[in-house]
Amino acid sequence: MSESYYYILLCLSKGPNHGYGIMRMAAQLSGGEVRIGSGTMYGATENMLKKGWIRETVSREPGEERRRLYCITEEGREALLGEIERLKKMLAVAGEVIE
Repeated sequence: MSESYYYILLCLSKGPNHGYGIMRMAAQLSGGEVRIGSGTMYGATENMLKKGWIRETVSREPGEERRRLYCITEEGREALLGEIERLKKMLAVAGEVIE
């Protein structure tokens, strides 16, 4: 899983969000190290929609009905949790080798 996909799914695990909100949250969660550009965001969301990892939802906020909101699906949550486990294993092996 790419870093962008990981952070997008991580952001959406906190609740539905729009593209710009996801980009801001990813930068915040990563301490500014991950910056998802609009082109990357568009391509990633299109691919994750096709994979069934995210879905579009409608905003309930007045005046924001036209804004595209995304939320994570159960398949997306499983993919995210699988990636987290993979990363944990990689860190454990690295810790064994380096110590």
